[in-house]
Amino acid sequence: MSEDERDDDDPDASDVPDLVQTICPMCGGGGMIADPKMAVIGGVARTVDNGRPCPLCSTEGHLPGLVPPV
Repeated sequence: MSEDERDDDDPDASDVPDLVQTICPMCGGGGMIADPKMAVIGGVARTVDNGRPCPLCSTEGHLPGLVPPV
């Protein structure tokens, strides 16, 4: 019997992954936070956004387990 057939026969099998993760509420899963700076480029004042690493998730974009944004 193949693994797929065993999963179909098992009524307790679910589609929930073994590892549950929460998308980081601080960076939205991107791993970087906007960090706009004022710059003069070619004689014109502009806003440059290089971004900075998210301190909450350490650029991973997700947190292990279920973490409510409080």
